[in-house]
Amino acid sequence: MARTREFDIDAAVSRAMELFWRRGYEATSVRDLVQHLGIGQGSLYAAFGDKDGLYRAALERYRTTFAAAALRSLEEGADARSAIRALLVERIHIAVEHDGRGCLLVNAATERLPEDQPTRRTVRDVLGANQDALTDLLCVAAERDEISTRHDPPTLAAFLVTFLNGLLVSSKITPDALALEPLVEVALTVLD
Repeated sequence: MARTREFDIDAAVSRAMELFWRRGYEATSVRDLVQHLGIGQGSLYAAFGDKDGLYRAALERYRTTFAAAALRSLEEGADARSAIRALLVERIHIAVEHDGRGCLLVNAATERLPEDQPTRRTVRDVLGANQDALTDLLCVAAERDEISTRHDPPTLAAFLVTFLNGLLVSSKITPDALALEPLVEVALTVLD
């Protein structure tokens, strides 16, 4: 008779996400995971297949929580400039928490790519969704004359996503929001 799982899958994925975010994929062993999650190795393999399966579940959890929250913040902004400023500053604050753990997706890209194609797809999908949301916001802002039209919205959106990724890498080197926030104002000048 098969044993039933004796742990909460969602809680395990959330805890694994935190561990991978703090330590990275390579520095996190299966032993670390089972100790941190409080489950047996057999349960981990039964639920997720292997460490990679749990990592993908953790990346997906990040995507549906932190990355999705970033997109919602764009939709709630009063004007494009304020929405983009709020998004960038919020991402800085999340990234510098816990002594500069950065962004799990950017960390995954710098650690796992180009070899890990499933991770590439996840990161590309999230960055693409961010860029699409920014493009939509910037198109509306251009129609309302809130921003300059010297750059087209897709190019501006691509620049802002690239800038954000650079900020998130920098947050690992300098986990100081006060040092990074002024850079946001410089980046926003592309909207003038």
